[in-house]
Amino acid sequence: MKTGTLILSVAARTLVPLQILFSLFLLLRGHDEPGGGFIAGLVVAGAFALHQFVNGPAATRRLLRVDPRDCVGFGLLLGVGSALPAWWQGEAFLTAQWWEVPGLGLKLSTPLIFDIGVYLVVLGAVLTAVITLSEVDKDEA
Repeated sequence: MKTGTLILSVAARTLVPLQILFSLFLLLRGHDEPGGGFIAGLVVAGAFALHQFVNGPAATRRLLRVDPRDCVGFGLLLGVGSALPAWWQGEAFLTAQWWEVPGLGLKLSTPLIFDIGVYLVVLGAVLTAVITLSEVDKDEA
């Protein structure tokens, strides 16, 4: 059930994909420069909140395909898991570890894993609140 105006619907069709791409940009550049998992999670949560304002909470849940609370749990798991490689190497808690992907020249790191975990926690927490408040408001009307 569409709940937004025509102008909001047209704007959302353009802005939601752009916000998602911008959040990925912020996530991937964030360890050494401004950005990171927290602000990127807020930007992507804003995109899904905009989608929900236009299309309703049921459509947003279908678009997400996972419960936002599961995002919180998986994000926490990634955040805690990013600390373990340092312990396995006998180094201090949360010491950054880097691995090169063979053949691709790509480096992966525990800070990136931690930032992805923060991204998912923020996304899940904000969307849980926004969708729940929307559903409660609809029930009371």
